[in-house]
Amino acid sequence: MDSTARNEVLLVGRLSQPAQAVDLPSGDQLTSFRVVVDRGPSKRPVPDGRRVPTVDTLECVAWQPHVQKAAQGWEPGDVLEVHGAARRRFYRAGGSVQSRFEIEVSKVKRVAKAA
Repeated sequence: MDSTARNEVLLVGRLSQPAQAVDLPSGDQLTSFRVVVDRGPSKRPVPDGRRVPTVDTLECVAWQPHVQKAAQGWEPGDVLEVHGAARRRFYRAGGSVQSRFEIEVSKVKRVAKAA
């Protein structure tokens, strides 16, 4: 395996809504929150009549108690610095298997309160 390969994510963005505690059927608990990140200037040509997205909204999940505790004090609009890894999660919905990508958070800090 290539020793330079790694799965590391660093996001700095705004909390879109209050973090939510989620109780899983296994009895485990995770905390879920969304971070809105500006894309910055696009170098792609703009298609006629269509808007080019200017932000990405990323689902983040926290399993670690220290991250879950920190999330309790956040307000929408707070700017967060999130460290973690991208994960693809599979789940059953409506009788079929589906998947989604989310950021599994290992460390987070609030860098600015909502204005």
